[in-house]
Amino acid sequence: MLGGTQFVGRAVTEAALARGWEVTVFHRGHHAPPPGTAELIGDRTAGDGLAALAVAGAPDGGGHSWDLVVDTWSGAPSAVRDAARLLAARAARYTYISSRSVYDYPAPAGLTEDGPLVGGASPDAGDGESYALAKRGGELAALDAFGDRALLARAGLILGPWENIGRLPWWLNRIARGGPVLAPGTPDTDIQYIDVRDLADWVLDAAERGLHGAYNLVSRPGHTTMGGLLDACVRATGSGAELRWTPAETILAAGVEPWTDLPVWLPPGELYDTLHQGDVGLAYAAGLRCRPVAETVADTWTWLCGLGGTAPHRPDRPATGLDPETEAKLLAG
Repeated sequence: MLGGTQFVGRAVTEAALARGWEVTVFHRGHHAPPPGTAELIGDRTAGDGLAALAVAGAPDGGGHSWDLVVDTWSGAPSAVRDAARLLAARAARYTYISSRSVYDYPAPAGLTEDGPLVGGASPDAGDGESYALAKRGGELAALDAFGDRALLARAGLILGPWENIGRLPWWLNRIARGGPVLAPGTPDTDIQYIDVRDLADWVLDAAERGLHGAYNLVSRPGHTTMGGLLDACVRATGSGAELRWTPAETILAAGVEPWTDLPVWLPPGELYDTLHQGDVGLAYAAGLRCRPVAETVADTWTWLCGLGGTAPHRPDRPATGLDPETEAKLLAG
């Protein structure tokens, strides 16, 4: 596991351990890996950052080889390139956790895995690329080194325990405070997401089956709705909060940013179609199963409470959530 201590990487590591698999975690040492893993320390952004991995994986009888590598990297594609090349002769398969952001924008509703991709991505690119180009560059790096032994898991919106982006934790904390809560748009708006644990289980199952190529990895459109998500937050927190559904036009006119100020939510339009209306038939045919939204929300709340209500946050991602003053003005309006 390249990473393995936070959010997606941690979920994959925990799922593998639960299956009785032997797991080696290669990471920078900023967070403790799950108990039961073997640990290798290295910084992929440093010149000699893969040294510990190179020694451990040396095919000379003194190191290890692996059945599967899972890589969640979202920075410079060159880091994926270097790791994949190093491991190509030492690992049977390589799964790269990519993103549906690799599709050329706007992606129409119902877009499948063979849709047009962003142009200009390179596996040799360094820092400074957009998220979409970085993820596509990572895909190209994995394919270059592993070919048909590479699996590209193009995840959509990811929620669940260990989230360090702040989307579901913000909604849970806001609703836990109670009172009137600004609820965006209409409650019947379909949303697509995937519980991080369902992602992890599918990735491991797919590796066992030898799947390769690209898969859109997210729930079906309509797996739940914005209302279903927020109602589940009310039930999980037990706050008795009152959801006040507010037209999208009113919210946008106030300068509120969808997705960031009001996480998960998007008004109708190109971005909504891109992120909440993708085709996932291939992944479902390959065994994807998505748990009910109530389970995702309740388990995330339990995890969050165990941390005292403050979720970890990735320093490379912007803060999310609507400021109380803006919410109060909209509720009063």
